[in-house]
Amino acid sequence: MANLMNRVTSGVARWRLSRTPGVSIANDARIEARRVMLKPRCALSVGPRSIVEAAVDFERDGAVVVIGENTYVGASTLRCAARIEIGNDVEIAWNCSIVDHDWESLVFEQRRIDMRTWYTAKKDWTHVPIAPVRIRDRAVIGFDAIILKGVEIGEGAVVGVGSVVTRSVAPYTVVAGAPARVVRRLPGASADKRAPVVRLHAR
Repeated sequence: MANLMNRVTSGVARWRLSRTPGVSIANDARIEARRVMLKPRCALSVGPRSIVEAAVDFERDGAVVVIGENTYVGASTLRCAARIEIGNDVEIAWNCSIVDHDWESLVFEQRRIDMRTWYTAKKDWTHVPIAPVRIRDRAVIGFDAIILKGVEIGEGAVVGVGSVVTRSVAPYTVVAGAPARVVRRLPGASADKRAPVVRLHAR
């Protein structure tokens, strides 16, 4: 009975989400709709055959999240104030955090008002640095990784387990560590069958 109720509530949540203006979810895509927190004028797009188990939190009005085709996003967290793009054939493991902003200013006087308005869910974004995040086609993000604002993960790149990515990653490059650094280069041709197996451990 519990499983049936869960399926019903999930189906209702997806139906409501799909009817929201600005939301486009492919018929064969799977998404944990109850974990999507929209704000006014936000946009969400999920392509065919994609699976999205992540919490998708739209932090600011008008934010945009785009997820391509045949992409898997595990039980992670996307926090978007401007734009997060995830391409086709991307794999993102569990417990990752992808954030396109700093959430707060480092200067207390600039964030003082937020300390008094959190209870009413209001926030002053004036002093908060924001920059889009882009994860290109065929990239892989290992579990517990953190992708910070302004980062672009290049096509076919691999981010190791537990990495903190503060700078953009070139295509077909493996990075690991905190902060993430280059570990190795991969063959650039996406159809190259000789590509080596990559172990996703931070170093």
